[in-house]
Amino acid sequence: MKFGMALIVIVLIAALIGTLALTGKPDENYKSSTKQNTLRLTGIYVIVIIAAIGGLAWYISMN
Repeated sequence: MKFGMALIVIVLIAALIGTLALTGKPDENYKSSTKQNTLRLTGIYVIVIIAAIGGLAWYISMN
């Protein structure tokens, strides 16, 4: 249990550091590629939502 909690904390800290490191590097072409970025983000959201629903269904079916 303690190992799992420690692993979660380490991953969260690494994600925070990575996010903060990326915020210092602006993307100069962001405004010109807004449509492409929106399409990519929408695709990511769709995949994550489908995976979450599938994971929930699997979890429910296991109980």
